[in-house]
Amino acid sequence: MTTQLKTRPKPKAVKTDKNSTLDLIIIGGGPAGLTAALYALRARLKVLLVEKMILGGAASTTFQIENYPGFPEGLSGLELGKRLQEQVNKLNLEILWGDSTRVKDRQVQVDGKTLSAKAIIIATGTESTKLGIPGEDKFRGRGVSYCATCDGPFYKDKNVMVIGGGNAAIEEALFLTRYASKVSVVHRRDKLRADKILGERALANEKIYFYWNSIAEKIGGQEKVDELTVKDLLTDKKFKVPVDGIFVYIGSQPNSTLVKGLVKLDKQGFIITDEDMKTSTQGVFAAGDIRAKSLRQIVTAAADGAIAAESARKYIEEKQ
Repeated sequence: MTTQLKTRPKPKAVKTDKNSTLDLIIIGGGPAGLTAALYALRARLKVLLVEKMILGGAASTTFQIENYPGFPEGLSGLELGKRLQEQVNKLNLEILWGDSTRVKDRQVQVDGKTLSAKAIIIATGTESTKLGIPGEDKFRGRGVSYCATCDGPFYKDKNVMVIGGGNAAIEEALFLTRYASKVSVVHRRDKLRADKILGERALANEKIYFYWNSIAEKIGGQEKVDELTVKDLLTDKKFKVPVDGIFVYIGSQPNSTLVKGLVKLDKQGFIITDEDMKTSTQGVFAAGDIRAKSLRQIVTAAADGAIAAESARKYIEEKQ
């Protein structure tokens, strides 16, 4: 089986050329990028947003968001992405669907085209960190997944594993109980890193089991995943657990390859900015999960996007 995101209908791609005059190019259509677009468009800047996959970003794959202000009953990631999209569409946001491969000065390479602007906001977010164990690449899409919302329905009445102990892992473990008969969580510590309210909910769920102080060692199977080798970190004992699917949530890595050498990055590759979202290169700003910061949440991504747009506006006006 393959993991597929449900993408919304794409707007007609904007016609651009390297001589076009843009005020601002935003790379990335997640909450940070869309919020930046909203604020920039309201400031009457000429904006182009570049996105390669889906508006709403990784947040769109989240089944239920319960900690975004103003939604006491929660809402799905798809719904939030839809609302953000509708909001910027009212301001006629121009979107170019394509893969940004390189940013140099204030030029962006998109599928072989060179686009120029007075300022650029990088909002490319992160991607899931891989386990790096035998069998992971072999069975990706055949039992190994990084998106429970995408692939959960395939595991009705099945036995699945979730690797990780943070908010994403526990949120998705809870979601998987809608389909799977058993959800086991493998976590390297003896307590969860997730918010206490999520942890309490998971611990009380009769379908969820825990392998504490444990790590995944090897994924096995024939045509699809059949088993996971788990190692107990306290005893060094290894044992095989029959399993139909494995969902990995052990962190994320920044999508910062396109700006390597242009702006300063931290040791993990996240973009270093000041409180105004300015990078080490004039005219280039960063917002959202791609930034080096202490909390990566939708609400902080949106805040970053608003600040980045305002900083970009001021930069453009000062240069003029």
